[in-house]
Amino acid sequence: MKVRVKKLNELATLPTKGSEFAAGSDLYACLNQEVAITSGETVLIPTGIAMELPVGTVGLVYARSGLATKRNLAPANKVGVIDCDYRGEIMVALHNHGSDPQTIAKNERIAQIVITPYYEVEFEENGELEPSKRGSGGFGSTDKELV
Repeated sequence: MKVRVKKLNELATLPTKGSEFAAGSDLYACLNQEVAITSGETVLIPTGIAMELPVGTVGLVYARSGLATKRNLAPANKVGVIDCDYRGEIMVALHNHGSDPQTIAKNERIAQIVITPYYEVEFEENGELEPSKRGSGGFGSTDKELV
């Protein structure tokens, strides 16, 4: 599948895959200078790109595992959702979960985007739902016997 990408800034880098079978493509910080993120702070980091996602797909923006585990930086909204009709700049709200300040360098990989299909659904109110073995058990109930 080809995804059209528009550079909004000459410093922007197109998304890249880290390996042949990587599900996500890395998104890069499009900055003129380094940006500091203090402990507990969230900063919007521009990527300098916009995308034309195919109809029926969504771009899901996830943390990069190394950035999250080694530097305590991850998207503030946990998973960003880029709808297929959005044509604006992709921004990543990076949050510093650690106690030390962190610096984002120019052209640093800051997140990853996974393009995936989704179902078009309509929600229909109904007084009854089909029963299931699990029922209404949630929050750790799947390894417990339901009564």
